[in-house]
Amino acid sequence: MIEVRLLGCGGSAGVPLIGGADGRGDWGACDPGEPRNRRSRASILVRQNEQSLLVDTAPDMRAQLLANAVARVDAILFTHAHADHITGLDDVRILNRIAGRPLETFATEATLGELARRFDYAFKPWQPPGFYRPVLHPHPVRPGERVTMAGMAVTLIDQDHGFTRTLGLRIGDFAYCTDVVALDETAFAALAGVDTWVIGCFQRAPHRTHAHLERVLEWTRRVGARRSVLTHMGNDLDWGWLTATLPAGVEPGFDGMTLEIG
Repeated sequence: MIEVRLLGCGGSAGVPLIGGADGRGDWGACDPGEPRNRRSRASILVRQNEQSLLVDTAPDMRAQLLANAVARVDAILFTHAHADHITGLDDVRILNRIAGRPLETFATEATLGELARRFDYAFKPWQPPGFYRPVLHPHPVRPGERVTMAGMAVTLIDQDHGFTRTLGLRIGDFAYCTDVVALDETAFAALAGVDTWVIGCFQRAPHRTHAHLERVLEWTRRVGARRSVLTHMGNDLDWGWLTATLPAGVEPGFDGMTLEIG
């Protein structure tokens, strides 16, 4: 059994965006009275055999882990180095304290290089006792590889994010592909036969770096997953409207949503 918790399912600015007529948020097309429209930045936690893999350290990571009763994390995978996926990294020091060790951290060489540039202190050798700063044990990985992380066999998928590349992942019958605007044939081959697919869908209109709704629906028809769940959604995508509009087998995610696979 794989358990996946959607810690956050919003775009880079979350929902609502800062601002709005009264300063309490720009909700766009989203109904502020629907709690599932309140979205923190995209991240997931994957659990299997009592081990936990955190995918990205979003700016909202501390609040996300507390809201979802996450007691510990065994390893971290970074999909890429954009700010909405990495800037919660400093709070990893508390996860270090809980685990009592540096955390195994997986990312491409380019992403690890950017992390080391911005959070150089997290990559310095640990000097026990205690953790006054985050300490990461980096493992460079490449798309197409199958790597063991937190005891799970993770297949890494290469993704086009417009101006950069990102990593998608597959663990058994579950796949996660956020921050992607185009998928090639190799990616679709890696997704073949997947049961549950969490896929980034930023807005209704086309976007330069994120897949829009029409494109994502084309992908879901091709992949044919039993269940496709949208994430990384902006304030153009209201939860109620999506629920009433999407075809069978496709649904919007929400912060705190739990998926069980297998």
